[in-house]
Amino acid sequence: MTTRPLRYQGRGEATSQARVKLVLCLPFDMYTRVDAPLPAPPRQAPAIILPGLVSITFRALPVPAIVDLARSAGLAGIEWGGDVHVPHGNLAAARDAATCTARAGLRVAAYGSYYRVGSSEERGMTFASVLESAVALGAPLIRVWAGDRGSTGAAVTHWQHVIDDSRRIGDLAAARGLRIVFEFHGATLTDTHPSALRLLQSVNHPAVFTYWQPPAGIPREEAQAGLRALLPWVRGLHVYHWSPTHEERHPLAEGADGWSRVLHDAREAGHDMYALLEYVRDDDPRQLAPDAATLRRWLAGGG
Repeated sequence: MTTRPLRYQGRGEATSQARVKLVLCLPFDMYTRVDAPLPAPPRQAPAIILPGLVSITFRALPVPAIVDLARSAGLAGIEWGGDVHVPHGNLAAARDAATCTARAGLRVAAYGSYYRVGSSEERGMTFASVLESAVALGAPLIRVWAGDRGSTGAAVTHWQHVIDDSRRIGDLAAARGLRIVFEFHGATLTDTHPSALRLLQSVNHPAVFTYWQPPAGIPREEAQAGLRALLPWVRGLHVYHWSPTHEERHPLAEGADGWSRVLHDAREAGHDMYALLEYVRDDDPRQLAPDAATLRRWLAGGG
């Protein structure tokens, strides 16, 4: 009796839909084929999201006071702003803020610069000064702004300036072990989800990512869908509850429905990041503690 050896024939890539033909070692005239599904690829582990604070939430307070507030509220890190607390190019201020942060057992989450990609160099703010401040601060991320005008009606030349400069500063940041994140904000090329996606795909740089925050004036479901489209690039969240406009700020707990879904999706994307409290009701430092407690409860899975 003639037999044929065991062999495998694959069809396409090893996906959950792929099959493998298993040819059994049976007589030539009666061998049998069994279709067996391949195992699904391992699922990405959920992200670790840490609670933090954007320092410009309290622009009028000095660095030590902000550190004390963040520590007392049980937060893990601080994004230091580049306008007041750690001015661009002031390396002494950057080192002082880094020291104060570390002594309190906190981390520097990011350097919140005001560098406008594609235009700041022409106006006298060099990215070199921003980068040196971020390095002195010990920041892993540098927040920048995607141009100086909104995406609607922005000329092709403006888009290209922003794309080219994004790649340039991405190279410079990566060479020092840092990454770039765009502010997701009005009056920039990241003022909508589609325009932010277009920019990130056009830049296509391994060190250029984005923040995300709830855009004003669009339905919650649309914002959620936009976030999901951007999640491969999202490396931080700015957390607040404004409704219906940015001038009407509310306790964070009142935004539970929207934020619980945002945090769930961000975890599932698998990229570790900070959820940074930005602004509070009446700019009152006393509001930070309850908002921080709310955020920590959500991050712990308490709803």
